[in-house]
Amino acid sequence: MSMSAQSAASRYGKSLAGCMHHARVAGDEPLQWTALHAPVLVLNASYEPINVCAARRAIILVLKGVAMMEEANGHYLHAARIAMHVPSVIRLLEYRRIPHQTRALSRKNILLRDRNTCQYCGKILAAGELTLDHVIPRSRGGASTWENLVACCHSCNRRKGNLLPHESSMKLMREPRAFNLHTSRHIMRMMGRSDSKWRKYLFY
Repeated sequence: MSMSAQSAASRYGKSLAGCMHHARVAGDEPLQWTALHAPVLVLNASYEPINVCAARRAIILVLKGVAMMEEANGHYLHAARIAMHVPSVIRLLEYRRIPHQTRALSRKNILLRDRNTCQYCGKILAAGELTLDHVIPRSRGGASTWENLVACCHSCNRRKGNLLPHESSMKLMREPRAFNLHTSRHIMRMMGRSDSKWRKYLFY
């Protein structure tokens, strides 16, 4: 594709992406929100699984010509200028080199690593209902690292306060570790158990 064609496609994609603000998904209101925030498996151009994103982000990548839809999730998107299936799996059109290194330390990646699950009580919650807990509190020298940060519900966070887990009779579900490529693949497989369309790409 020429540079001018790429530029035109990008402008068209951005224009269509703007329609997403007014898009609706066939079904009732709770389903509309769920469908646009459902996880989508992202494949490299080589079909290697490399990421998971929300359906809304996946649709924008498809509209911009960056990716193509490989599998649909059964829902249908209606907007001012588009009507399309909501993707379950997308594939990048150009190969992206993925460095085999730890992901950036961020709230989003901590929640993704811990699968939106409070690491003390085991409750699975929406991102807005979770906070990050320093296993060793900052007031006691704890650092903001992969090994010292975990997803935590507000109730457990208040209960633990500035104590160590054993001091508050609390126990971590698992030892927190850095979010690397191996961890990403494991999470993809865990999430893929609820979507049969992912399985052939995750080497089941």
